[in-house]
Amino acid sequence: METLKHECGVAMIRLLKPLDYYHRKYGSWMYALNRLYLLMEKQHNRGQEGAGLACVKLEANPGEEYMFRERAVGTGAITEIFDNVYKQYKDIPAEQFKDPSFAKTNLPFAGELYIGHLRYSTTGKSGLSYIHPFLRRSNWRARNLAICGNFNMTNVNDIFQDLTLTGQHPRHYADTYFILEQLGHRLDREAERLFRKYEAEGLKNLDITHAIEENIDLANIIEKAASTWDGGYVICGVTGSGESFSFRDPWGIRTAFYYADDEIVVLASERPVIQTVMNVDKNDVKELQRGEALFINRAGKMRTSQILDPKPLNACSFERIYFSRGSDIDIYKERKKLGENLVDPILKKIDYDIRHSVFSFIPNTAEVAYYGMLEGLQKYLDELKSRQIIEKGASISESELREILSQRIRNEKVAIKDIKLRTFIAEGNSRNDLAAHVYDITYGSITPSEDNLVVIDDSIVRGTTLRQSIINILDRLNPKKIVFVSSSPQIRYPDYYGIDMSSMDEFIAFKAAIELLKEKKKEDVIIDTYHKAKKQQMQAGETIINYVKAIYAPFTDDDLSRKMAKLLSSPTTRAKIELVFQTIDGLHAACPNHPGDWYFSGDYPTPGGIRMVNQAFINYMEETYFKQDNK
Repeated sequence: METLKHECGVAMIRLLKPLDYYHRKYGSWMYALNRLYLLMEKQHNRGQEGAGLACVKLEANPGEEYMFRERAVGTGAITEIFDNVYKQYKDIPAEQFKDPSFAKTNLPFAGELYIGHLRYSTTGKSGLSYIHPFLRRSNWRARNLAICGNFNMTNVNDIFQDLTLTGQHPRHYADTYFILEQLGHRLDREAERLFRKYEAEGLKNLDITHAIEENIDLANIIEKAASTWDGGYVICGVTGSGESFSFRDPWGIRTAFYYADDEIVVLASERPVIQTVMNVDKNDVKELQRGEALFINRAGKMRTSQILDPKPLNACSFERIYFSRGSDIDIYKERKKLGENLVDPILKKIDYDIRHSVFSFIPNTAEVAYYGMLEGLQKYLDELKSRQIIEKGASISESELREILSQRIRNEKVAIKDIKLRTFIAEGNSRNDLAAHVYDITYGSITPSEDNLVVIDDSIVRGTTLRQSIINILDRLNPKKIVFVSSSPQIRYPDYYGIDMSSMDEFIAFKAAIELLKEKKKEDVIIDTYHKAKKQQMQAGETIINYVKAIYAPFTDDDLSRKMAKLLSSPTTRAKIELVFQTIDGLHAACPNHPGDWYFSGDYPTPGGIRMVNQAFINYMEETYFKQDNK
C-alpha cells in the first residue's frame, strides 16, 4: 500500500574473451553492453531515482580514454543513460561501427568490464552527484577506481575518523564518498608498495607500471578498509587497469548472485535476473556468501575469497517479502507461504463466515501472498465440505450435497490503483480529499452490509495511504467489516541497512504504542526509555542495548493491532476495521534462510543499528514528544 524505498541494485559484467569473439558468436561487439542494459532493466524495481554505469576498456594506448561513466536521475534514468551511450555511435559509418577492432580502439564504452547501478535514496539526498558509480581519477590506470553499491553504513562517524587519521581531508560527508576515498587510499598505498618492490628489483618506467597492474592485490585493500564498516552492503568496484571486485557484508544483510562460464562473469542483486538475461538454470547461479568477495584480475582469472569472518546470518527478510522480484522460485514459494500462514487468524476475524466474505489484495506486490492465502482458504473449505458430507452420512439428499459443494472462496479484485497524486497538489484537507481517489473500486464486487472484505498487502508501515485513501474508498462498498492483512509482522523499528524508514514516529505501530502508554498512565516508561538511551548515547563498544523495546513490552500484538485499527479509522468510517499481522515465527517459518528481522523484533545485527535506533528515539522525544507536552 505504501511504497518503501530500497537502496539499491547492482550489476557487473566481465568479458573473458576479445570483443571480436562476441561479434562473431552473438552478432555484435555490444554483447556485454546490451546484457548490462537487460540486467539493469530487470532490476528497475530496486531503484527509480537514478541510474549509472561505468566501463573499462582494456589495453588502451596512452592518450586514449579507457574509463567511461554515464549517469542520470529520474524514473527514466536507465533508458536515458543507454540512449546517451548509443547516441555517441550514431554518426559512425555502418562499416566501421560493425567492426569490433575499430570499436575497441575508437569508440567509448566499447570495453570488457562494466558495472551498473540503480538508486533509491534512503537519506533524502538526490541529484546527479549522489548517483553511482562514484569515480576516483588518477594518471595511473591502476589507481583509477569506480565503485557502486547496495549499502547503508551505520557507523559513518567511525569511517570518517579512519579517513582523517590517515591525514585525509574529506570534502563531503557521505558514506559512499568515504568508502570511495578509503578504498582509493588503500589502492594508492598498494600501488606504492609494489612500485618500491619492483624498483628495488631493477624494473623501470613502463615495466614497473605493467608489473603493478598485473599484481595489484584488491583482497588486501578491501580487507583493511572493510574492517571499519558496520552495515549491510554489496559493493562492486573496478580499477582503470581492469581489476574488479564485488564484496558482501559478513552478516549477509544485502544480497548478490553471480554466474560464470568461459565467456563471461555476471553479477547482480537478484538471482532470477541472471537466470533470465543469461538463460541459465537456477543451479548455475551462485550466491556470494557472507564476508566473501568475488575478484576478477586483469587477465580475466576469477576467484572468490573470504575477506571477513562470517557473522551470524542476518539476511534481510524484507528482500523476500517485498523488494526482490517474485519470479525467483524460492521467493515465490516463500511469499505464498506467508499468505497461507495467515488463514487461521483471518478466519477468526470473520467468525469463519466464508459464505459472506470476499478476499482481495492491494496491487501489486502482495499478489503472490494473496495466492497463498487463497490456497490456504481453499484447503480449509475443502476440509469443511468433507466434514459436512460425512456428518450427513448416507441420508444426504442431492440438494444438500449440491448446497455443500457450491460453497466457494469468493475472490475479487476490489481495488485498482487509478492515479498518482502529483507533488504539486496542495497540502491539508484538499490534498487528503484528492488522496482518497488514488485508488478506485470495483462496484458490485461485494454485497453491501452483508459481506466482510478481507484485503491482503505485504506490509503496513505508516498507515498514511490506508487512512487517507484505501479505507475511505473501500468503505464506499459498504462492507460489514474490512480486515486488512499484512503478510509481514508489525513494523516497529527503523531500518538502517538500506530501506527508507528511519524515523520512529513514521510507524503506526510506534504511534499506537505511545498512545496506549498514555492511556494506561504509563508515560514513565517513555521518559525512562529516553533517559536510558541518552545515558548510553556516548558509550563505546558493542555492549549496547536497544532500549526502545521497552515501549512495546507492556502490550501484546493484539493490543497494538486493535489500537492501530482505531488510529486508521475516522468518524465517517462505517465498516468496522480490523488488522491481522504475520507473526515473527510465521515469517521465519516461511523464509528460514533470511532471518534478519530487526524492523519487527528490534534485534539489530550490528552495534551501529542499535545506536541508531536509540538515537532515533532520542530525536523523537526531543523534536516531537517534549514539544507536544509544552503546548
